[in-house]
Amino acid sequence: PFFIAEISANHSGNIANAKKLIKAAKKNGADAVKIQTYRPETMTINSRKNIYKIKNGLWKNKFIWDLYKLGHTPYEWHEELFKYAKKLGILIFSTPFDKTAVELLTKLKCPLYKVASFGITDLPLIKKIAQTKKPMIISTGMANLREIREAVNTARKYGCKHLALLYCVSNYPSKLEDFNLHNIQILKKMFRCTVGLSDHSKENIVAISSVAAGAEIVEKHIGLENDTSGLDSEFSITGNEIKKFK
Repeated sequence: PFFIAEISANHSGNIANAKKLIKAAKKNGADAVKIQTYRPETMTINSRKNIYKIKNGLWKNKFIWDLYKLGHTPYEWHEELFKYAKKLGILIFSTPFDKTAVELLTKLKCPLYKVASFGITDLPLIKKIAQTKKPMIISTGMANLREIREAVNTARKYGCKHLALLYCVSNYPSKLEDFNLHNIQILKKMFRCTVGLSDHSKENIVAISSVAAGAEIVEKHIGLENDTSGLDSEFSITGNEIKKFK
């Protein structure tokens, strides 16, 4: 499979860590490395009201603003990270979350784009990305079939010629019993495009099994060796585990 190493928030606010993760992805055979492009203020508001506090799960009792503040990859880092990945010889791309993010990535000649699961109903964003004429990957973790169809139709209508969908379970971390890998074939038959898996489970068995089920892309979060400080480290693999997919 085409293996995407997702850095997400595992740089822990340190660009040196982001570079280490890019290097680990390259060293261990990943085909691409992915970051996320947003600012905290484009995602939420800085409020201490209870409605903005996470009630359960991995980030229980944390405020949404604090998570986005800690986890975001500053716009100021992007050019340096793109240059660093190019120097190492690994493909780098990103998930934009709003119009300004797409505009930044366009300037950096981002070679493809990813739409996050909860962005699948943001049809103006999908339109904006499609108009770049670059390949697009869309995660489907929070969507029903009607919403997936609307996203696919929008992407194709506005110029996306190369589209992939990722079957995804949007639990962090996901449990093995949450997955139904038959959905990979359902997506292939319904939308006639490349289909893969975006995996948030702790183990590798789901991702490895997904290849047998027809997945052509596997996306896993990666973290640094012996580092549990990253926001996503609970469901991340380390660089050397990428080799299991090659």
